[in-house]
Amino acid sequence: MPTCDDIVLLAAYNADMNRKLYDAAGRLAPGELGAERKAFFGSLLGTMNHLVAGDTIWLSRFALHPGAFAALAPLRGAPIPTSLTQSYGDDLATLRAHRQRLDGFITAFAAELQPADLETAFVYRSTKGTEFRKRFGSLLLHFFNHQTHHRGQASTLLTQAGVDLGVTDLVLLVPDVN
Repeated sequence: MPTCDDIVLLAAYNADMNRKLYDAAGRLAPGELGAERKAFFGSLLGTMNHLVAGDTIWLSRFALHPGAFAALAPLRGAPIPTSLTQSYGDDLATLRAHRQRLDGFITAFAAELQPADLETAFVYRSTKGTEFRKRFGSLLLHFFNHQTHHRGQASTLLTQAGVDLGVTDLVLLVPDVN
């Protein structure tokens, strides 16, 4: 079971890694961002867009948590993507603006969490309408794991294109203890 501190750490890691990813993607030659690379979402841009779509879906669900998190209020009633490939932009600047907005929501939301929130049985529906009931803390772990998984794919695509993302280890943000 994650703690609230763990979720705050993962939110900070998420924002930091997304910044690094977008900075690295910005070093690509024109046309390389959307180049077909035979990845699961086609291109680096497709992979990055998928992360925005997936995060938007999950955050829209999380906005309905009984804790009524203030940070997620802007997502209540907003259109929810119906596809994991719904486009949020076909250029880096547009996609980055969405990413930064989401990372702001995630960071603020993580800071609001209370231990009891993590234990809540949370009911949500998939994009196909199937209802699920799962422990909220476990869903948050999935949320961050999903991001890490696809950023790993993006890192590989960048490496193949000759751009080094740099160190990506979470352990660099884990504080030392006495």
